[in-house]
Amino acid sequence: MRLKKEQSDKPREFCGIVGVYGAASASELAYMGLYALQHRGQESAGIVSTDGENVYRHVGTGLVADVFPDYSALKNLKGHIAIGHNRYSTMGSSQRLNSQPLLVNCKEGPLAIAHNGNLVNYKTLRKELESQGSIFQTTMDSEVILHLTARSHKKTLIESLIEALQRVRGAFSLVFLTRDKLIVARDPYGVRPLALGKMDDVTIAASESCVMDLIGAEYIRDVEPGELLVIDKTGFQSYRISEKIKSAHCIFEFVYFSRPDSRIFGDYVDKARRKLGKNLALEHPVDADIVISVPDSSNTAAIGYSRRTGIKFEIGLIRNHYIGRTFIQPVQSRRDINVRLKFNPVGGVLQDRRVVIVEDSIVRGTTLKNLVKLIRRAGTKEIHIRVSSPPIKYPCFYGMDFPTQAEVVASSQSVEEIREFLGVESLAYLSLESLLASVPNGEKGYCTACFSGEYPIPLEENGDKLAVDESLKTVEI
Repeated sequence: MRLKKEQSDKPREFCGIVGVYGAASASELAYMGLYALQHRGQESAGIVSTDGENVYRHVGTGLVADVFPDYSALKNLKGHIAIGHNRYSTMGSSQRLNSQPLLVNCKEGPLAIAHNGNLVNYKTLRKELESQGSIFQTTMDSEVILHLTARSHKKTLIESLIEALQRVRGAFSLVFLTRDKLIVARDPYGVRPLALGKMDDVTIAASESCVMDLIGAEYIRDVEPGELLVIDKTGFQSYRISEKIKSAHCIFEFVYFSRPDSRIFGDYVDKARRKLGKNLALEHPVDADIVISVPDSSNTAAIGYSRRTGIKFEIGLIRNHYIGRTFIQPVQSRRDINVRLKFNPVGGVLQDRRVVIVEDSIVRGTTLKNLVKLIRRAGTKEIHIRVSSPPIKYPCFYGMDFPTQAEVVASSQSVEEIREFLGVESLAYLSLESLLASVPNGEKGYCTACFSGEYPIPLEENGDKLAVDESLKTVEI
């Protein structure tokens, strides 16, 4: 069962993964990589390493700094191979037992896995495996891959992994660790990003290329959709999980999730987000005095909007980056307390101005509504909201955690109704056509299901259709 999350006005990040081969202290590089990927998951973190004989594991709940508060944990993670994981639970509850990387012993020795994505046929496969005697230790879909691999009758581990990955369906970017190998794999649709880098004789695999920048590695290429890559002392060996098919990259990576300094799906995120803002300006110009962003995720799109319209970009909101994850709201009647903690308007910038707020997306709209109230109190004349993505209307089954469809404001209300709810002079969204025109090779190869309801990976298994339990946001088969 998937536990209901605290209410959030943003889609949740999914997970970040990193793999290192050939470093004297691979766990230290993995640790640095997890810091670069902290935005992709804040519930737990962990690293597994090996020195060729022994395998070491350290995981825990919280941020990377919480799990590794000092050097002692890293010192015990010995070896030249390591994989790491930051987790936000899109499948399985947020308990310590679900912290990744997972580590098991199979017939060919230790095997560890770290997973970014979501498997749509997880429950069908789990029921089948349990009926055959498999005992699961976690509630995560990732564990299915390990059981399928362990039960395979193929001669080698690589053949067993390929057979297992041919049975699962959905989004997966994976790093595996054995005593002598780093193995990386990506689903045939390439839903989630996975980059490769080199630093002298060290090979790095990571969810985003910003990891390479941090540790001083050079980005080489992306792991291809449907590719399984084995990295060991002999070099690289590439295998195909499936024949090449049309890609379905998650377009929301460009809109919100990935860091703007990362390179994903063949281009820099910053470049795409500037195009989002410029195309938004072409579609929905407005007569105003200043453009501001909702920091930090919409900063780049706001700059693009400003440059295309010629309206000056200003810093109108200051964000507090030091709010603890477990802040307790002292007065429940203060519904805007979380917004006031996180943002503060700059009165000298906003007073007597007609303001365009550029936001990357609207889910519930409750946070933005309270933010509008704050900006009104700063003395603005007019507030116009421009959103650099289309209205979110549908659930995601591929690793992105939205609230239930009933809670997504655009699923049941028109743009005009949302404008009235927010209390602004105007509201406009980027069209799906302009969104696709803003990303590399946008005419093909992207998943836009959360906007369009068109799911590129079939959601049926043996005639049973995936559905969403609206009370718990539980994916059922």
